[in-house]
Amino acid sequence: MNDFMHWLYVSYIKPQLDEKDTSSYEMPLSLMDTCLDEHLKTQYSRTIEFYASHAFLLGLRTGAGLVYSSQNSFGSTQPSI
Repeated sequence: MNDFMHWLYVSYIKPQLDEKDTSSYEMPLSLMDTCLDEHLKTQYSRTIEFYASHAFLLGLRTGAGLVYSSQNSFGSTQPSI
């Protein structure tokens, strides 16, 4: 992962995830803390960073694609998404 994505995850995405209500996920999250050794916890954290960062990018691309699609569909006879 490049430096910008790592910075984005540490500075923006992870704090957002940490603030969310996890009450419906308490058991699975506590199992991750208690059942994994330190090496696996590190690997799990890296996996979360990878998926969260790419999900964020997917959201940006999707939003940009929807804006582009809707701009091209005004006055068009073709249905937009």
